[in-house]
Amino acid sequence: MKVRLLSKWSLFSVGVIAMFCSIVIAALENRNNFFSPTQIVVPHSGASRSSLPVRLKVPKINIDATIEYVGLTPQGAMGVPRGPVNVAWYQLGPRPGEEGSAVLAGHEGWKDGIPAVFDDLHLLNKGDEILVQDGKGATTIFIVREKKIYASEGDATNVFNSTDGKAHLNLITCEGVWSLTGKSYANRLVVFADMK
Repeated sequence: MKVRLLSKWSLFSVGVIAMFCSIVIAALENRNNFFSPTQIVVPHSGASRSSLPVRLKVPKINIDATIEYVGLTPQGAMGVPRGPVNVAWYQLGPRPGEEGSAVLAGHEGWKDGIPAVFDDLHLLNKGDEILVQDGKGATTIFIVREKKIYASEGDATNVFNSTDGKAHLNLITCEGVWSLTGKSYANRLVVFADMK
């Protein structure tokens, strides 16, 4: 009986690991990863932390998306959302509204012409509002400061880190031409926003 129980546990464990690996592999094959943070940001600790983010809303470009939580891929890059309609929060950094740069990534140009959450991110301009709702229903408002385009292998330190003591939100998506060999877009578009 004990042997049978252990073998069921082993099969369960193998199944869970296989499912996790297939999700990671699918994400890597179907869509590229975003930047590789050059410095890992250690999450804040303590009871004063804000609630976890659950929704991103950008009225100007009609975004109302669920937020997934990601860390680093095995290659050391920021993870990406599993599909075209959600965004992914880099949970190794600060939460939106906390001091530092919170980062959300979303897809642009999904395969087979399916609309993706950040298809119109390039339309945002200085002064536009970005809202993040947390699990307790509180909304934090951010104001777009600027947009920048980075090479996919470029130094993205300032996207993930800030030292001014303020709360920022940075939105990342793909930009440019799709490379069949590299399975990636040439550039990344980053929208930088500051808490209102």
